[in-house]
Amino acid sequence: APLSPGREKRGRVRAHMSAKSGVTPSGVHSHDAVDIFTDGACSGNPGPGGWGAVLRWRGRDKELFGAEAATTNNRMELMAAIAAIESLKRGARVRLHTDSLYLKDGITRWIHRWRANGWRTANRKPVKNEDLWRRLAAALERHEVAWHWVRGHAGHPENERADALARQGVASARAESDGANGTDANGG
Repeated sequence: APLSPGREKRGRVRAHMSAKSGVTPSGVHSHDAVDIFTDGACSGNPGPGGWGAVLRWRGRDKELFGAEAATTNNRMELMAAIAAIESLKRGARVRLHTDSLYLKDGITRWIHRWRANGWRTANRKPVKNEDLWRRLAAALERHEVAWHWVRGHAGHPENERADALARQGVASARAESDGANGTDANGG
């Protein structure tokens, strides 16, 4: 099952498959796909943030979430996708659903130009979140990923669940921050 931690890579292999194994030359298992639904959230921008992901494979769901004390919404959108892809055990065909055009356009349109320009934008400024874009690109190398944009907060059940997980991450980041500051929920 491809739903466990591990290092993964990205490939645009559209190709040749062994009829016996159902595996492409890049190691992608082609007989079924993993659906991933991601979201990021931030309380303040920057501020405490969280990310969430729902992975679905063969009718089984796995939920992931995480938190950072001081971050931005865009970093959390990226982390949701990174963590979900990195959790796959082997090369997989993936349909990744996100409500972030920053994430979708960044990985499908802009990243090629950024790399060619030495991680600079068209205005010659450093690419924001370069560390995470590089990590996402590395995580995608062993997979065939189709990126899908969904409208956020529009009743899409899996996107709403990913949002709830991201908000759980925000709450966790706040709780950690409050604990580190010696305060509790009652302000003491």
